Amino acid sequence: MGEVIRFISKAELKRARLIREARANYERIFPSSGPGREEPGLADGNGGQASSEP
Repeated sequence: MGEVIRFISKAELKRARLIREARANYERIFPSSGPGREEPGLADGNGGQASSEP
């Protein structure tokens, strides 16, 4: 059978490129923690959130 070829407009390609560039810039400024590293306070389940216990 034939393949379906999806048309992608120039505007959509440009939008996708700009999003990729913005994400790369954000990651360069605010690097995420590496794999296996959790943010402080999240590993013990006590992420500073209020408890429902009295």
